Parts: sequence; C-alpha cells; structure tokens
Amino acid sequence: MPADVLAAMLRSDPGRPRITCYDDASGERIELSAKTFANWVAKAANLLQDSGDVTVGNTVGLDLPAHWRTAYWAMAAWSVGCIVVVGPEARDADVVVTVSPDRAAECVSDGRYAVLVTLAALARGNAQTPQDVLDEAKELAGYGDRFDPWDTPEADEPALVGDGDDAAYAQVVVRRDWPERPRVLVSGDRLGSALRAFLSAWAADGSVLLVLNPAGDQDRRRAIENVTATA
Repeated sequence: MPADVLAAMLRSDPGRPRITCYDDASGERIELSAKTFANWVAKAANLLQDSGDVTVGNTVGLDLPAHWRTAYWAMAAWSVGCIVVVGPEARDADVVVTVSPDRAAECVSDGRYAVLVTLAALARGNAQTPQDVLDEAKELAGYGDRFDPWDTPEADEPALVGDGDDAAYAQVVVRRDWPERPRVLVSGDRLGSALRAFLSAWAADGSVLLVLNPAGDQDRRRAIENVTATA
C-alpha cells in the first residue's frame, strides 16, 4: 500500500533526501527529505478530504506533468484512499488537480472540485486562478501537518487508472530488481509509470531523481547524483 511505503520511509530515515527534481529551463533544483515530503502529503490529503470532500473510491485526476509536486498529490490521494487518474481521463475525475486555469474552470463549471497548481518552487499565489478554484500556492500551507483518513481502501480496490498503468492498491507498489537503497532516475514520459517507479524506489528504501527540460551533460549529472538505476 502506498501509505505503508510513506510510513516506512519516515521510520527508516526521515531526514534523508527521497526526491530530487531538476528543471533545466528554470534552473531549479529541489530536494525533499521523507519528513518534508510527508508534510506536503499531509497538507494535500487534508485538503482533498476536508475541502474536496473525497474518500475511498472517489477519483482524483492529476492533470500534471511528472514533478515533485505531482508526487505528493498522488501520495495524498492514496492516503485518502482515492483512485488516482492520469492521462486524458484525469480531467473527468471527481477532483481535478491541474496546472491549467482553463481546465480548472471547466471542472468547477459542472459542479466538481478543482485545485490549480503552480509548479515553481517559490510560488505564493496564481493571479490566473478562476473563481471557485482553489489556488494551491496560496492555500495549501493553511492545511494541517497531520492526516487521519476517514476510511482505508481494500487491497483489491483500484489505486491508479490511466496511461495503461491501471493497478489495485495491492499491486501498485512493485518490488524491482534494483540494488539496495537505489537512486533511480525516473523518466517523466508517462505519468502513471513515473508514479509507480517512485513507489518502487521508496519501497526499496531508495530515492528518485527527475530531470525536467534536460539540457547539458546528463551523464555527468547522473554521476554527480549517484544514479544506480533507471525507470
């Protein structure tokens, strides 16, 4: 179960980096420890449960690229017990988490809940946020740092749908033939595959590396970041 993976990371070493994300277009490099990542997850899960009014069996669409913010939104949805939807179907979910103001506006226009995400690390608000859409950059920090789910999903309930990566809660975490504590370079080509790779790396007590808009010497970067596996 994804929530068990998060709990195990916190028990193992809460201060060790678990996700590193480069964006060569903006020059950003963000690194999150298990403790910091879990804090983001708790806030997003409280938002989904309390404001989005979702629980086990509801769908949360991630209309987002593979990104460190997407990682905590996925883990938050799984912590609530929801079905994470990726790919084109994400826009039809009960709650839609998106970088597009237009798609967020479409979602609330038919009575659903939408969260507008700004990917920049230091964002404090998005002036393009439509009416009735939650501005993550402005509002997420106000949610609690501890999360208690209303319910927990059964092992055979769906955890991930879309991108050809459908999986139940009992299947979404896959143990792979990676070295101990792998440092995994994850491709962002398909979000569903990327999310499952995150879970596999963390389940092996490892960490993940994402590179957005890659430029320059990537072999050197892999060496500097001590990459031991790819996905």
